[in-house]
Amino acid sequence: MPFTGFDVKLPEYEVICPHTKFHFNMRSLNVQEEERMKGSFITPAKITDHLNKCIYDSIAKKPDEIKDFNDFLRLLTLKDRDSLLFGLFHITYEEIRNYEITCSSCKKEYPVTIKASSTFNYSEYPHDNVLSQRIKVNLPISKGVVAIIKQPSLFDETAALKELSNRPGSSIDLIIETLIIEKFEQDVTKSKTPIVYSDKVDIMDAYLSLPARDKRIIHDKYSENFGKYGVELKMKTFCPTCGNEEVATIDLVENFFRSVYSS
Repeated sequence: MPFTGFDVKLPEYEVICPHTKFHFNMRSLNVQEEERMKGSFITPAKITDHLNKCIYDSIAKKPDEIKDFNDFLRLLTLKDRDSLLFGLFHITYEEIRNYEITCSSCKKEYPVTIKASSTFNYSEYPHDNVLSQRIKVNLPISKGVVAIIKQPSLFDETAALKELSNRPGSSIDLIIETLIIEKFEQDVTKSKTPIVYSDKVDIMDAYLSLPARDKRIIHDKYSENFGKYGVELKMKTFCPTCGNEEVATIDLVENFFRSVYSS
């Protein structure tokens, strides 16, 4: 008799997004989905798109506001995606296995296995409408220049990667760093209105020209207003070689793909 499928309901895990407060149920990946991911050739520029689709396809229950994949991209933030990815990882694998830690004291590497739920730290954004919030940052060195920062959506990230990833001098890290900047405004003598730089290429060029202290204050203000709210995986570890104790932060995306490919 040919196989027609098991009558099995995949386990689910409820996730509350830290920025938008949307509630989702994430279901476990099955073996076929794992194998499909392993068989996909993923370039660094394509990882984000691949990850977004994998997460969306694993949603068992979603809010009424999210009708399709495009709504998913426009209405969720990068921090929300982290929480969904944790939910997907937790319900699929449960444990973080053989995660390599490099001791900050003796520099030796050692593997750690731990339940994902015991590493979970969650902080919820305290206000409403995170995607509409804008923060003005007066730059201390570049006098007369203001950076307007925001919390980017998944759509913002996808659009920026498509537009800028093939531009000479544009790295993936640089593109992600500048996502939080909506525009720069520059006061000009004898002009009643500031010059506005809102094009993605102009924002990147302006960002690269900033003094290091100005860059730091932009990211400090982002962390204070948006970035500190979200999901983190942290665990206390002890080096078996020298006994050094430290708190390690686990990279969600790296650990997810490592678990898929090692399963």
